[in-house]
Amino acid sequence: MFDIIFISYQEPNAEANWKALKERFPMAKRVHGVKGIHQAHIQAANKSFTKMFYVVDGDAEIVDDFNFDHKVSEWDLDCVHVWRSRNPINNLEYGYGGVKLLPKTLTQKVDVTVPDMTTSISKKFKPMPVVSNITRFDTDPFNTWKSAFRECVKLASKTIDRQEEGETNERLKTWTTVGHDRPMGKYALAGATAGMEFGLSRGSDLGLINDWEWLENEYKKNSCIRL
Repeated sequence: MFDIIFISYQEPNAEANWKALKERFPMAKRVHGVKGIHQAHIQAANKSFTKMFYVVDGDAEIVDDFNFDHKVSEWDLDCVHVWRSRNPINNLEYGYGGVKLLPKTLTQKVDVTVPDMTTSISKKFKPMPVVSNITRFDTDPFNTWKSAFRECVKLASKTIDRQEEGETNERLKTWTTVGHDRPMGKYALAGATAGMEFGLSRGSDLGLINDWEWLENEYKKNSCIRL
């Protein structure tokens, strides 16, 4: 079994999710409060004692039938594995927010300048066809807006390595049009639209999507939303 590491920063539901994970998997470890998504994953890699390690995000609610028991062949020990997550706003199911299984050494050496960390760790990437969790990013207006903004910047800018354009465009359309009737839906749609516009703008510094202070300022500047 590979190490399971829970990475949390400022997610309002992180403590509840950590407690639930720890109850089912007592050997799980935690990295908390590390500024910067790359730095947090590097610290997680340093904390792991196994060749690969699972990453669970702070807003991830693990589904009952997911057991962290995937068997990895010897030639896939340097491959990034990403399971699907269910989006509570628009019902999309793909790798956004899903559990990841990462090679320890490659994660320790990840390029901290790239916007999408997960796809930059290894040249080998394997999307897994099973849902691992629900990504409960819809906890409050800011976190909902921020999550949608970040993902749609990446989708619109086509910065995610090895993406399929048609699939990416369909996901972006869903993010920006579906969810009006859901709690926090208007914040997700506003964040998704703002993220799409930022991602399509020439000269945008995509690295800013990993700067939580900048994201909060952008949220406050959004004319449609108030804290």
